[in-house]
Amino acid sequence: MEKQFNTRSMIFTLYGDYIRHYGNEIWIGSLIRLLKEFGHNEQSVRAAISRMSKQGWVQSEKRGNKSYYSLTERGKLRMEEASKRIYKSETPTWDGAWRMLVYTIPEEKRHLRDELRKELVWSGFGLLSNSCWITPNPLEEQVHSLIDKYEIGSYVSFFRATYEGMSTNKELVEKCWDLENMNERYSQFIQEYSQKYILDKNKLEKGEMSDGICFVECALLVHEYRKFLFIDPSLPQELLPDKWLGDSAATLFNDYYQMLAKPAKHFFESVFEQGVPIGN
Repeated sequence: MEKQFNTRSMIFTLYGDYIRHYGNEIWIGSLIRLLKEFGHNEQSVRAAISRMSKQGWVQSEKRGNKSYYSLTERGKLRMEEASKRIYKSETPTWDGAWRMLVYTIPEEKRHLRDELRKELVWSGFGLLSNSCWITPNPLEEQVHSLIDKYEIGSYVSFFRATYEGMSTNKELVEKCWDLENMNERYSQFIQEYSQKYILDKNKLEKGEMSDGICFVECALLVHEYRKFLFIDPSLPQELLPDKWLGDSAATLFNDYYQMLAKPAKHFFESVFEQGVPIGN
């Protein structure tokens, strides 16, 4: 199969959807075998997992002549948070409060500022003005975790506030997030994957999809849908536009995923177990 996605991103998807549910550890040989299904070669897998290790997402352990990789605590937390958002069953209701984070990180620590920006966007914060970020979601835990991680407590002020104007809450949302673009992306996802869903459903019913193909299709589906974590802040229902397509996309994703999950899991287990040493 032609390689479609970045090797590192696919490894994240496999950890999030499979490996963390199987003892959080995998033999590098099994990982290479799994990634081969997506067109990634051994060299690219080893390079990607090495980079993830240097970045603090995974850690390695040597047993005999085999290397095993597991998620670090940081990696586990990121996967848990991502999973909650990917497989959320409904849009949360709003408590009416805004969380506001303001920072003044000095120029000599500019790299921290850049890292923090990425993390805030991923968590669902929107940029209201220079160095001032807001979210309607209760992300206090994530904020304190970020402050500890980057050791920037002395540069950050964090508020829980009410918005007193001069616009409406929905207009405030429009200033911070491009919901129109997100809706367009969701529309494209629905259009493409609703057709694929029907085709794959027919193939499965006729027994024309192997476990290996289901594994690939399921992982690629999760991988594609996971991209919305980087653009959709998971706003409460009260703040979303009337014709919001995020919930329809989530329903389609969940239905499609459930259809492929069992044979996909069966294939993963058949490869994964080859690398499990006796006694584990």
